[in-house]
Amino acid sequence: MADSTSSSHSDSSLSPTNNSSSSSSLRDLTHSAIQLVHWKQPKKSAATFGMSLLVLVSMATLSIISVVSYLLLACLCITITFRVYKSVIQAVQKSDEGHPFKSLLDQDISLSPELARTMANQCLVHVNRLSSQMRRLLLVEDLVDSLKLAAVMWLMTYVGAVFNGITILIIVDIIFFTTPLIYQKRKTQIDQHIDLIRSRVEETLYKLQDRLPGAVKRVKAE
Repeated sequence: MADSTSSSHSDSSLSPTNNSSSSSSLRDLTHSAIQLVHWKQPKKSAATFGMSLLVLVSMATLSIISVVSYLLLACLCITITFRVYKSVIQAVQKSDEGHPFKSLLDQDISLSPELARTMANQCLVHVNRLSSQMRRLLLVEDLVDSLKLAAVMWLMTYVGAVFNGITILIIVDIIFFTTPLIYQKRKTQIDQHIDLIRSRVEETLYKLQDRLPGAVKRVKAE
């Protein structure tokens, strides 16, 4: 009985630490992604942007299997060439430096169960929120919001007729990495235009709301 009590106490004492470590790891990943997008480290951001754009452009012209095969072949060519080069240098200099990638091989890249559980919980929260919002919009809980969704989907039909999925991903990738730079340089002008657009949209929505029947109008107090 005492053993079970002590084990339960030990598990309860360890679980907050595991949760805090997994949440901190998730925050570190999010912080690293934000750092890349905001070009805090220009070399890493440029490499990530160039590699992602190269992969997407390759997928637009080749199959996914070909893109993955070419990427792995290019990686193997670089690593094998570097390994042979370092081996020759060590043989000529008669040094014993060991494997050139030893520091990378010794790194722990395994995904901890706590981090996987935290990421799964975060995904579950977003999935539940999305399903709830889609149910609310599709079943017309609020007519104005459902009309906005219908307008967006109608515009997306024209976007889909012009661009395919890979082209949209390429555009999103370019916008994802270039928008923060443009915003930092033109922050004042962009904020002014955003406020103007927001006020115009709100004014249009209020006019539309006034023309709707009383049963489906928004409650102004909300």
